[in-house]
Amino acid sequence: MEAPLYPDPLLDPSTSNRGALPSYWVGPRHLAGDDGRLYDAIADTLAGLGWTSLVIVRGRQEPDEAPEDRQVLRSTVLHISPDSLRWAQWVLPDEPFQLGGLPIAWQVSARSDASSPLAEWSAYFTLDVPGEVLTDFLLALDECDHPTASLTGPEVVLDAVTAQGWLREADQPHSTAVHPTFTSRLSLSEVPPLIQDADPSALTTGPDETGPFGWQAWAEPAVGAPYLWAVSFGASVPHDLVAAFAHSLSSTAPVLRRVLPESTRERLLRVPAG
Repeated sequence: MEAPLYPDPLLDPSTSNRGALPSYWVGPRHLAGDDGRLYDAIADTLAGLGWTSLVIVRGRQEPDEAPEDRQVLRSTVLHISPDSLRWAQWVLPDEPFQLGGLPIAWQVSARSDASSPLAEWSAYFTLDVPGEVLTDFLLALDECDHPTASLTGPEVVLDAVTAQGWLREADQPHSTAVHPTFTSRLSLSEVPPLIQDADPSALTTGPDETGPFGWQAWAEPAVGAPYLWAVSFGASVPHDLVAAFAHSLSSTAPVLRRVLPESTRERLLRVPAG
């Protein structure tokens, strides 16, 4: 039997003492944010899968300066799967470009040949993407034998969300689905600039031409409001992997949270955990 969820204005996301905050089961998950721990949640998942983590440090060292005195300018963390065919990089500290007006936090990539230095596709996730959703995408990526092979068509992505109550957009029923409250959207549409992909048209598209299509997703708490989060999948990301993301995003199961996004807290339902 599920516990009822209800609004609770006492939960204050602005407090800095996160450890003292009460826990709540929150829904819907696509508006629940990342609980302020998107790095920790994903890093813990990848460590549990046996992925290796490497710290990439960029800095400046003066002549005759001891290495320990070097000025660190940026530091990112790269997580690599045991077969070296897939990796995830925490790029937020490394001056990432923006997606939907938000800085990208995680970049996930894959290739079919470990000897190739280039990714065959990449996917990009900003802050406040629910950690559970990115985790499920990474679990699916880790489990697949061929991370660059697309075994299904795009319909599997739309089926994943419509099976859980999302609606196909009337004008684009074969490429776009929206949450019934119109606060989140998933669309097979033109890939934004700078998204890395093996599709050669991503590099050769002219300024007046339509570029390659890939899955894009975002949450917009209100019409015209800033996005809560945004995700971009390159054109070559396999549809079945995007479907794993879509299934988790549209899940009706509540998620555990202590910190809620200011822009969506009034739209969330919650019940105290424990």
